[in-house]
Amino acid sequence: MRRGEVVEAVHRVHAVAVEDGAVIAGAGDPQLVAFMRSSSKPLQALPLARARDDVDARDLAIASASHLADDTQLEAVRALLAKAPAEVGELECGAEGDPPSPLNHNCSGKHAGMLALCRAKEWSSEGYSLAEHPVQRAMLAVHAEAADVDEDDLTAGVDGCGVLTFAMSIERMAHAFARFEQLDGGARVADGMREFPELIRGRSGTDTRLMRALPGWIAKGGAEGLLCAAGHGVGVALKCEDGNSRALGPAAAAFFEQLDLDLNELSVLPLENSRNERVGEIRI
Repeated sequence: MRRGEVVEAVHRVHAVAVEDGAVIAGAGDPQLVAFMRSSSKPLQALPLARARDDVDARDLAIASASHLADDTQLEAVRALLAKAPAEVGELECGAEGDPPSPLNHNCSGKHAGMLALCRAKEWSSEGYSLAEHPVQRAMLAVHAEAADVDEDDLTAGVDGCGVLTFAMSIERMAHAFARFEQLDGGARVADGMREFPELIRGRSGTDTRLMRALPGWIAKGGAEGLLCAAGHGVGVALKCEDGNSRALGPAAAAFFEQLDLDLNELSVLPLENSRNERVGEIRI
């Protein structure tokens, strides 16, 4: 990151690409272990897609989203809650916004999907965020399935919104995304993400921008500098070592060159001050 001509900060990003179970490109350590955080959301939407034929592309997109609580995104969350059916007060993600509401939380779409799963399976919705609840046991199972690992090999932690998050190497993350559309329900979730990329984050989100730039690809960012993506049988995972997500766009642009894919529009992130003046930039 340069402010003027001075290098003010440096971010190191590890990256790996997997196809047909084999690493086809890499930078740094492909065995670096991290929690998937919100990059898990497409995986967490799979049990919903499998359980309910009535959820549509928008429902599955918002269930996979880390939204910014704009009007279109909140409308999609409300629609999924109504379909569940469930009330805002049942969301266990915590409250955000002004006035505070669970609806405004960036994970409310995922939580609405978990409530819809409870209704389909006739599970009690109370405590659905807890590790022992059938919803979270289903999430463990689907992560193990996607990554081709035993459930006992996955380390669980508690995510920012209160549900479980699972740790694995970035190589396993890329493998899980590479085979995502082959999994039961994966094609439906991916189609929803591609149809509604603006729901996944927003116009400025690296994942949303990547999906707009590369037709046929899906992408999902996660906290602490994680980005997972997939397209045409290739899965990619990038992890910023210091947890700063601002490096991911330029890093992805550089790494995707190894895959002969053009993400040039992500290659430079302008640095602006509070007067909207460009004072520097982030680039490889």
